[in-house]
Amino acid sequence: MSLSSAYAVQSCARIIRASSRTNATAPLAITQRHRNRRTPSRRWESTASAASATNPKIATIVDQISQLTLLETADLVSNLKTRLNIPDMPMGNFAAGPAAPAAAAAPVEEEVAAPAAQEKTLFTLTLKSFDAAAKPKVIKEIKSMLGLSLVDSKKFVEGAPKQMKEGVPKEESEKIIESMKALGAVVTMD
Repeated sequence: MSLSSAYAVQSCARIIRASSRTNATAPLAITQRHRNRRTPSRRWESTASAASATNPKIATIVDQISQLTLLETADLVSNLKTRLNIPDMPMGNFAAGPAAPAAAAAPVEEEVAAPAAQEKTLFTLTLKSFDAAAKPKVIKEIKSMLGLSLVDSKKFVEGAPKQMKEGVPKEESEKIIESMKALGAVVTMD
């Protein structure tokens, strides 16, 4: 059953139930109320009826497409893109903001050379090892630095080598390495 026929069946059932509970004049009032109520038009119902009323050729194509599987639909889309010469549109990264203006676009050669010339600014810090005698001090420092509980920081230190922080600026990385070195731990910057 389509959605509208199911709604009609439910409405009729309600009317019949209501009429059996009340006197003979009540069903008339209920049916008039239902006639006066405006039924919401569904978007898919309006477009389907408009397409079939205007062009039967389009209606048959829509019927055929609606019977395709997902893989067949994907093949149809790729064939239409190639035949109609429609380029693929990039998806995702919607939160990045508006696209850069065309004047800001640089030649490809400059873009390839730029990453090689750029110096790395964000680093990953890894706790490699520590002195056994300095273990309590290292645990306290890890606890305060990473905001872990005492038990978690102890497990973290005992599980060395482990990644401590990611995406740390160079200056901060060097400070952390020096402070950990003073405590007796070996931290690397990657």
